Amino acid sequence: MIRPETEAELAEVVAGATGPFRIIGGGTRDYGRPVAGADLSAAGLSGITLYEPGALTMVARAGTSLAEIEAALARENQRLPFEPTDLRSLLGTTGTPTIGGVFATNASGPRRVQVGAARDFLLGVRYVDGKGAVVKNGGRVMKNVTGYDLVKLMAGSYGTLGVMTEVSFKVLPAPEAAATMTLPVSDPSTVISALSAAVGSPFDVSGAAWANGQVVIRIEGFSASVAYRADRLSALLAPFGAVEVETDAAAVARHWAAIRDVASFAQAPGDVWRLSCRPSQAAALVAQLGAEEVILDWAGGLVWARVARGTDLRQRLTGFTGHATLVRAATETRGAIPSFHPEPPAVAALSKGLRAKFDPKGLFNPGIMD
Repeated sequence: MIRPETEAELAEVVAGATGPFRIIGGGTRDYGRPVAGADLSAAGLSGITLYEPGALTMVARAGTSLAEIEAALARENQRLPFEPTDLRSLLGTTGTPTIGGVFATNASGPRRVQVGAARDFLLGVRYVDGKGAVVKNGGRVMKNVTGYDLVKLMAGSYGTLGVMTEVSFKVLPAPEAAATMTLPVSDPSTVISALSAAVGSPFDVSGAAWANGQVVIRIEGFSASVAYRADRLSALLAPFGAVEVETDAAAVARHWAAIRDVASFAQAPGDVWRLSCRPSQAAALVAQLGAEEVILDWAGGLVWARVARGTDLRQRLTGFTGHATLVRAATETRGAIPSFHPEPPAVAALSKGLRAKFDPKGLFNPGIMD
């Protein structure tokens, strides 16, 4: 494994490269088409370089562990608002999640229904491009002339445009209290109605999911506000089932971490797919999947499905206008079935052109998103 310790070392490695690289951070998010290339790790580029709690901003090198980031924020009673996923148990990987890996995969958890995705909090990037040049957001002619929004392009690019070396991002204060409301609901149409009622209410829901046969709703904020909103939401949801309220902070955190990380799928057999859709499509989509287990998040906008090994789930879908991503499968399945949803021809041509501009030699994770 090639593991540069500085940005300059990384730039030198890339500039002199003659073959492709498999770009990795902590090595915890192993999905996409298998990549043939030398392992190039950004984990050596580590450390928080700037943290201004009063300004709600942090700057860190891309290889900084997520645990280090979260610990520093916790000391100031702050947090990453987008609740990044940790898929190690699901994928059977080891290693340590890094902040660069979070933004490279746009890893966003249940709180997306309230605050948005990881990319919405990314303020700036530094990265090494395919020529070995160091690029920073707004500091290169590339952005000024072409108008590329480097931040949005790099977030969710899975290392195909460049190797991130540093990221700056916004953080938010941690809430004083939290509560989870659960109610048993088995019919997918009723589930969507209950989730829609919750997120459409004025009670500022920060999580809306369906897992293990239960609708699960979360609210956060000041203690008095949480107590009031929990009471009002319980009354709103009562027609859908018997509502139970949990206010213990540790229990609430564990419950949502399990939903965020798709914990119930971790030890179960089969392939795992992640589908994004309009919440209004979710009930019909669940009926088409033929899945052994399903979890809904983002009020129905995100569907996790566990299916039999080797299943090309896209072949089962009709009238589906979202994206279906193969997240967990055997290597041979990932080689045979595109992991990422095929792009329309015009978008695919645009993506190919961008990669050619950023990585003209095709060094970075070639084919991972094909």
